[in-house]
Amino acid sequence: MRKMSIKLKITLWFTLFMTLLAAAAFSFLFFAGGDIVSKSSRNALRSTVADSFDEIDYDDGQWEIDDDLEFFIDGVYITVRDSNGALLYGRLPSGFEEPETLSNDTFQTVQFRGGSWTVYDMSYTDRSSGQTVWVRGVAEDSGAGGNSVFSTIFRLAIIALPVLIILAAVGGYLIINRAFKPVRQITATAEQIGGGSDLTQRIALGEGRDEIYTLAAAFDRMFDRLQSAFDRERQFTSDASHELRTPTAVIISQCEYALENAQTLDEAQAALGSVLEQAKRMSSLISQLLTLSRADRGQAKLNLELINLSELSEMVTEQIREQAVPFDIAVTSEIQPDILIRGDETMLMRMLLNLMENGLKYGRPGGHLSLSLYRWGDNAVGEITDDGIGISQEHLGKIWERFYQADPSRSGEHGSGLGLSMVQYIVAAHGGTIYAESTPGLGSKFTFTLPL
Repeated sequence: MRKMSIKLKITLWFTLFMTLLAAAAFSFLFFAGGDIVSKSSRNALRSTVADSFDEIDYDDGQWEIDDDLEFFIDGVYITVRDSNGALLYGRLPSGFEEPETLSNDTFQTVQFRGGSWTVYDMSYTDRSSGQTVWVRGVAEDSGAGGNSVFSTIFRLAIIALPVLIILAAVGGYLIINRAFKPVRQITATAEQIGGGSDLTQRIALGEGRDEIYTLAAAFDRMFDRLQSAFDRERQFTSDASHELRTPTAVIISQCEYALENAQTLDEAQAALGSVLEQAKRMSSLISQLLTLSRADRGQAKLNLELINLSELSEMVTEQIREQAVPFDIAVTSEIQPDILIRGDETMLMRMLLNLMENGLKYGRPGGHLSLSLYRWGDNAVGEITDDGIGISQEHLGKIWERFYQADPSRSGEHGSGLGLSMVQYIVAAHGGTIYAESTPGLGSKFTFTLPL
């Protein structure tokens, strides 16, 4: 039984159930129906005997029986007897051994000719003379022990039951086979996806309300997420390789140049300076990748402490103001004092620096960059606004993706496309939210909220 398929098991159980149900139905019909027919037959026997009294009358000291009274009426043998049991009229089947005792309104059963017969007696007393007469009715029992109706039902049951079993088995198999068709489709699709590199395959059962259609839809959604995850993984690997290849190539070329061509200490120091700059870039990139990788695995830990976000924002503003001098961008701030939150100071500083540096990167000469921070209900709200080149709507929804750069030509040689991904992670890790608004040619605004 363990090695059978689920489809075969269900078919066998269904067939067994239908067999038992049919057998129970036939048994009920045979026995309950027999009881009903037996009661109906006895009622008919009682009624025939009772009707016989209409043809019997006591006159001039003797019982007179009308000629209309028949001794055999609708399968009932009628006999009329005096108070002592002596036969006055009628007859019984040949060889029938009737009960000697007369019992008023009582049914008695007698076995005769291999069958069951019912004997019924009823007494009648003439009111004027006080004389009593008995009428006995005898009829073959047509209940469960009879040979007519129920023998026919029994023969039909013997023929019909195997036919019903076969029909139940075949019909159950076809129904179950059709019901399991979506399961086979799910299995085939899963095997195609698991056995190859094509993640675009879908079950696509269509609309349906039962559990299998719901399961198929859940699998399709899971396959969508898997494909999206694999696509991001492939893109991430490609982008990380590309970002690391450039500084690695610079380091190799500078080292080769210094080894082959450097004649003075100044030339060697210049080459080492370029190598150091690229190594720092690689170190920063690797650090960010490691942080994001830990965040993906849920292993990144924050060193939470009470932070004065207002003072931290002032420090970042001063640092960015110095960096903005070569860009000819004016940096301003409007910060409410003593806004306290629980957070990781290093992470929050990185978040503010990334947002502000992003404003410098995509700003315009002679432009403005501002940081505002204020309380709003139970949250601290920060806004970083610039009047730079802005971001088009087609790029706005993708800026949080890793290595994505809306305008690579403006990112500079130090841009990796991980800054906003880090910002989004840091804000989310502190229980906050962040979103961006932008109009091409007019600038952008990044708004974040952090719980107080």
